[in-house]
Amino acid sequence: MSYRVHRFDIVMESDQNKLEVFLNNLKGEIVSIIPNNRNISLAQIYGISRKIDFLLIIEKIKD
Repeated sequence: MSYRVHRFDIVMESDQNKLEVFLNNLKGEIVSIIPNNRNISLAQIYGISRKIDFLLIIEKIKD
């Protein structure tokens, strides 16, 4: 078995459909989705700015 790691840049407020299309087009099995959180600032604590820059999506591929 082999794995492929995809980086998916995302704006959490508006990219739900884009993420859905991306996930549905993968051929293998999704093992994990790991969000990359920015360094926490005062604006993020109060919810003013977005917190997630991108997702790492790990896909298991059959050999």
